[in-house]
Amino acid sequence: MQTMPEPRGELSTLLLEHLAEPPHALSDPAEPAVADPLTDHDLHLALYLCYELHYRGLPGVDERWEWEPTLLAHRREWEAVFEDALLARLGPPQPSAEDMDVALRAVVDADEGPSLSKYLEREGTLEQLQEFVVHRSAYQLKEADPHSWAIPRLSGPPKAALVEVQADEYGGGQPDRVHAELFAKAMDELGLDPTYGAYLDHLPGVTLATVNLMSLLGLHRRWRGAIAGHLAAFEMTSSIPNRRYGNALRRHGFGERATDFFDEHVEADAVHENVAAVDLGGGLARQEPALAGDVLWGARALVDVEARWARYLLEAWEHGRSSLLAAVPA
Repeated sequence: MQTMPEPRGELSTLLLEHLAEPPHALSDPAEPAVADPLTDHDLHLALYLCYELHYRGLPGVDERWEWEPTLLAHRREWEAVFEDALLARLGPPQPSAEDMDVALRAVVDADEGPSLSKYLEREGTLEQLQEFVVHRSAYQLKEADPHSWAIPRLSGPPKAALVEVQADEYGGGQPDRVHAELFAKAMDELGLDPTYGAYLDHLPGVTLATVNLMSLLGLHRRWRGAIAGHLAAFEMTSSIPNRRYGNALRRHGFGERATDFFDEHVEADAVHENVAAVDLGGGLARQEPALAGDVLWGARALVDVEARWARYLLEAWEHGRSSLLAAVPA
């Protein structure tokens, strides 16, 4: 991220004003008034920036802000609004004694969200394909990092399973095969800026919410079961859509440098699916049965936020408008 984004409301304005100064105590936080905590532009920009302090930091921002207690108190209030909205929509995690791989498959199969990948494969325009890639850059340029927060919170077989999946995500030790690097190359081929965070000002709250969910679950030990379920569902729903995205790029005349990221996931995630569902999600449920409901909740949360995001894009395109907050320069 080369520059800080523009504020979108009271929360992000407050945050950006404070972050421009050396670390200092903030006043006590108030519960934010947000119409829709699952999509609000201001709330999710503020949360995204707070979380980014734990990833690669923010340009010009003193790194000591990461653990400033009064900033964390504000983040806690903003997180609570988002988390409460998710719990109100999905219900709290429920105990489960089912075979985890079967239960996870049932969650995935129950997804009634629209298929963004089918649309882009069959009829999406080049401009829509570019918009899709811009949306996904919020996560794909840090791919695997949110789930890696869970590594020190697991032990035994579930930990080994998570590390097995993550090793592939990080290229198996080959820097040029790191999945985030492959995505950056695809962006470059599409004429987009592959700089980390370059399009933050363009991304609506519904997109940032998909990444904030991962950060929320990954950064809180109490949600370690949910981040495992999130990753399991992510891997279980990745292979076929990525094949379609690769086909969409080929339909528009793009070659291997653009499709490599998506083609890589067709094969890798087909392998990861079983590891993530049986060994990670299932292994954690066997090791800590009390977390079985959390694992399934994390999978349901992924399905829910991704479906909302897909509907947002498709509805915008159906009405002939951009799905981004601002047009991407040609």
